[in-house]
Amino acid sequence: MQTPRPQDGEILYALTDVPSVSHSTTAALQHIMACFIGIITPTLIIGSVLGLEAEIPYLISMALMTSGVSTFIQAKKFGPIGCGLIAVQGTSFTFISALLVAGTTIKSRGGSNDEILALMFGLCFFGAFVEIILSRFIQHLKAVITPLTTGIVITTIGITLIKVGMTDLSGGFNAPDFGAVHNLLLGLSVLITVIALNASKYPLLRLSAIFIGMLVGCFIAWWQGILTFDNMIPLPLVSVPQPFKYGIAFDWSLFIPIALVYFLSAIETSGDLTANSLFCKEPIKGPIYIERIKGGVLADGVNSMLAAMFNSFPNTTFGQNNAVVQMTGVASRHVGFYIAGLLLLLGLFPVIGSVLQLMPKPVLGGATLVMFATIAVAGVKILTSEPIDRRKSLIIATSLGLGLGVMMVPETLAQLPQLANNILSSSVTTAGFCAIIMSIVIPEKKTPPELPTTSEHSPELGTSETDILEQANLAVPHSSNE
Repeated sequence: MQTPRPQDGEILYALTDVPSVSHSTTAALQHIMACFIGIITPTLIIGSVLGLEAEIPYLISMALMTSGVSTFIQAKKFGPIGCGLIAVQGTSFTFISALLVAGTTIKSRGGSNDEILALMFGLCFFGAFVEIILSRFIQHLKAVITPLTTGIVITTIGITLIKVGMTDLSGGFNAPDFGAVHNLLLGLSVLITVIALNASKYPLLRLSAIFIGMLVGCFIAWWQGILTFDNMIPLPLVSVPQPFKYGIAFDWSLFIPIALVYFLSAIETSGDLTANSLFCKEPIKGPIYIERIKGGVLADGVNSMLAAMFNSFPNTTFGQNNAVVQMTGVASRHVGFYIAGLLLLLGLFPVIGSVLQLMPKPVLGGATLVMFATIAVAGVKILTSEPIDRRKSLIIATSLGLGLGVMMVPETLAQLPQLANNILSSSVTTAGFCAIIMSIVIPEKKTPPELPTTSEHSPELGTSETDILEQANLAVPHSSNE
């Protein structure tokens, strides 16, 4: 049974309403379709790049389970922790590049799979405290993190990840048939499917574009004999969560890039929750709104800490699920409990991760290439949300030049001390630090204050529904479904 269609932003079920089981399940399934691929893809990418294939099924199970727990915490709200909205949580894309730097550093030192994972989860665990602390004064962060610095960092993240997507589309790292015509055609078939569905007039097709695109790619690969199920790894029937299964480790030089991304994640989450509040017809200014943002960002940090503890990568709010709320008109937080339950159920069975691991790399690359490029586009949109004068042009050019430069020519840092090498080898860190320092050092040209207009601006995040939507549209996309 499907939920009725809302008209002109109508809310069919308000925040505290309790829909029927059939309506709740239908709405929850639409949320699952919108977020499922986004939750598992970062794990697939990190695992395949670092050669952790044997661990991927378990890691995917943990990603789904921690996403379920995190979504439940956000919807239920435990004291100050949580926003009390349908804020679907999933594995964040923005941490991929920083985690790959950490993982490849340990791998280059001869570290085992357990040592690689122990370090990554240790960095993510302690990094979560950055976001937890920031949540207490999130409303003041816009004085430090401006659209200029945020746009530079997000653009750098997107451009850095494009290389990963294109490599997978061509066959994957170290593939013997890298760049073969059949790989390119398979990847392009997925890419074209995703583009076509995203251009559809039907919202559900747009939200499910990545999911359907991967299904199409897997069917083509199976039909061609590229995808077979002969090499599935024998696995237990049920995945059992084990805290710090791989141990825990720490490295200050590799921690700094992770901490910077957590800082950015707090800003990103506040934008997602603002849009969510708007679609749920909840306040977007005032004390209730501020407490909701604080609680949501605090939960984001706590959930990322729990994710690291239970062998998954940092969680964040999924912006594409805000669109599901708008499309269905179901804003009841009780639906969040159904979403959480379904994610937990999916995470119980490691066979899901084992099947997904067999997905040909060109299929994954075809789906993620546009997804990652969209992140870069979001960064550009943030940069152009304000007039770009000579000062901003200089900061953008220098930050992107240095950040992308160390990615393209990593040998530049070879003669530096190991600590500096580890920190600056992350293009995100280099670009972010450069942008922040230059923004402080180079004074901004003062403009005379304008006369007040008919509406007074609120000192809090956002000023009107139109402003909020514009800000929300500039948040980092977690999936090209957005």
